Amino acid sequence: MSPIELEQLMKDCAEDAVATAQEEFSLTLDYSAESVSLVDDILLSFLDKYHDSALEDEAVFTICNIFGAYVGETFQRFVGGTWLYDQSNPKAPYVLLVVGENSYAFAGICYERLVNDSQVSVKAYFDQSVSNHRQ
Repeated sequence: MSPIELEQLMKDCAEDAVATAQEEFSLTLDYSAESVSLVDDILLSFLDKYHDSALEDEAVFTICNIFGAYVGETFQRFVGGTWLYDQSNPKAPYVLLVVGENSYAFAGICYERLVNDSQVSVKAYFDQSVSNHRQ
């Protein structure tokens, strides 16, 4: 996948997150820093609405990737960065947003909140990531 194709894919995924938030939960994601806190709510709302089916592999993959893309695209509007498709482990490739020497796993933090620990905050990760570049 070329860098241009990856950039377009992430933009498309972010738009899917915007549409899903509106359709499923009547929530508006507008690419503002404040809207990232809604992602925390949306992830847990999937569990409330769909219970265990939200934790099936395909659902988790889709939910985490589209909302991770949304958070990353929002981050790019404030800080910049380039999407990177990491295939160092061919069995588990993943996407990062790279800014200088830092890289951010926005889909990964969504996964942590959805699957492992509902106390993990996507918004706190986002805020810390932004503050890393505002010093």
